[in-house]
Amino acid sequence: MTVIAMTREMGTLGKDVAAELAEALHMEVVHQELVEHHLAERLQLGESTVHRFLEGNASLWERWKIGSDRMSRYTAEEILELANKGNVLIRGWGAAQLLRDVSHVLCVRVCAPMSFRVSVMLERLGLSDERSMRHEIERNDNGHSRVIQRQFNADWRRPENYDIVLNTGFVSVASCVSVIQQLASSPAYKETPSSRGNLIDKVIEAEVRKILDAFAPDTPYGSGIDISVSKGKVVLSGVVGGTGSINGAIGRIQKIDGVTDIEDNVAFVPVNSGV
Repeated sequence: MTVIAMTREMGTLGKDVAAELAEALHMEVVHQELVEHHLAERLQLGESTVHRFLEGNASLWERWKIGSDRMSRYTAEEILELANKGNVLIRGWGAAQLLRDVSHVLCVRVCAPMSFRVSVMLERLGLSDERSMRHEIERNDNGHSRVIQRQFNADWRRPENYDIVLNTGFVSVASCVSVIQQLASSPAYKETPSSRGNLIDKVIEAEVRKILDAFAPDTPYGSGIDISVSKGKVVLSGVVGGTGSINGAIGRIQKIDGVTDIEDNVAFVPVNSGV
């Protein structure tokens, strides 16, 4: 099943490329509002709160209530579930960064010169103030950079993080769609047992993190646990402050679809032990 991860950049016509490409390939487009809606449901928060957090405009109270790590995990889980279903084009939200090492996922960046982007947005919004529009685009780009850095520790502007970068300032939307369509249908981006297994491992890891988050209140310093998954085998390691255990969490992890084995290397030490 085809999966395309595309960056979102204001004024590049990336939205048009995504829409025409999805129509040509009969794919579902997952956009910003849909992801925010699902995240709000998962976090039991208002969509406006989630939007402000993801755009870097949340209040101190909102940032404390949600937490960057928690948001990162829920965002990753949402993206991975979408990719696992297949036949989807995910526009934005760090999907290209998260799915970069899954070989059947085609990672695309659509970009354009600033002057082109300003012109597109002025026409689209019926405005004429070029200076203000440029400022708004730069603000949007910087906010997007903060989100991707915080959520995935990655720089979305680096071209080497994508399979292909297309400049709509010089290449038409139709040509972009044609090129991406050719790549998506090439053998290099066909799903294989290995690439499918890699994606499933990522889905399992996200599920494990969610389970461990639920057990974090029992460990004073949070879960403090490193997770690796390979071919369904889950390896847990780390040193956690407290005197409890994660046997309850392991019991739930064993029930995750695709888990073949669990290796528990987690050590608990008393909080006042000085370790």
